[in-house]
Amino acid sequence: MNIEEILAKLIAFPSVVGMPNQPIVDWIGDYCRAAGAEVTILRGPEGDRFNLFVTIGPREVPGYILSGHMDVVSASEPAWTADPFVLRREGDRLYGRGTTDMKGFLACAMAALPGLAAMNLRRPLHLAFSYDEEAGCRGVPHLIGALPGLCTRPLGAIIGEPSRMQPVRAHKGKAAARLEVIGRSGHSSRPDLGLNAVHAMAGVITQAVAYSRTLESGPFDPNFDPPYSSLQVGVVSGGQAVNIIPDRCTADIEVRAVSGVSPSSLLEPVRARLFALRDSGFDVAWHELSAYPALSLPEESKLAALLVTLTGQEALTAVSYGTEAGLYQQAGIDAIICGPGDIGRAHRPDEYIEIGELAACRKMIENLGSHLAA
Repeated sequence: MNIEEILAKLIAFPSVVGMPNQPIVDWIGDYCRAAGAEVTILRGPEGDRFNLFVTIGPREVPGYILSGHMDVVSASEPAWTADPFVLRREGDRLYGRGTTDMKGFLACAMAALPGLAAMNLRRPLHLAFSYDEEAGCRGVPHLIGALPGLCTRPLGAIIGEPSRMQPVRAHKGKAAARLEVIGRSGHSSRPDLGLNAVHAMAGVITQAVAYSRTLESGPFDPNFDPPYSSLQVGVVSGGQAVNIIPDRCTADIEVRAVSGVSPSSLLEPVRARLFALRDSGFDVAWHELSAYPALSLPEESKLAALLVTLTGQEALTAVSYGTEAGLYQQAGIDAIICGPGDIGRAHRPDEYIEIGELAACRKMIENLGSHLAA
């Protein structure tokens, strides 16, 4: 199968984040086995979602990981001009949900497998395909935790998020949480008899916004825009009607942290303000939604130099979006971002990838195979 045929099969699986993914995992596993690879399927704690680890070459020596995620965001936007789960070609563009983010990269890695198997690699190449990346990198920590039993510690991991095939050395870390306030309902004519959860949450949000402005004072990393950590409240929900005292309110909040700053630590002042509401009679809850660390790969790293050689492009210092790369680095494995497509096309109607971008990605993977065979 060529890249386009593989990509068509991958797009046909509506592997939306947070949903069971066994059909796409089984199909990828069968394809990789037929190409001569060793395949390990790893069930996640959810029970209905799986990570996939594939190896070409000897496991007992260090090699490299090609890392990608099998899930996609939903395709419910009405602006799609055709079925988002049927790959369609128009000129040099291939349209469909996940073409750029990031099934195009998966298709390139899979299409290269038969050729890699024929190279008799002296060092291995691994494919690490995860689930629920779009929910805050929930699947890959379980895969990374299993690596010591799957292979010798890798020399590095290439995360194939869309970067126009330009190696990227850094991104911010992220943490997100859902805040919940539970008060006491009643008729709005007697506010003295109730506990208004929306009003209480408003106080928490007001202080969170004020706190977010203090982050603009640093620490700074000039490689990012903006060059400081940030906080925003993205979703607020509460209340039933204007004449009912709302007894429940939730707010979703996120932080983006520059390198060297723990994302979760940035949320601690907000958490403290939330739990202080208990002194006023409210019940509260804090639900962690996602968290992953920043990526910061030194310019002089061997992995960065290798990717410059493999792609023929100079490395880009940083991007604004987040990936699984920081989690690999946190586990002691150097990581870098490099993949086909443009992040500006991701999570949008009529998402597409260009034929030439897929060809460039496959060429990079084949060059890596030659490096591992030398």
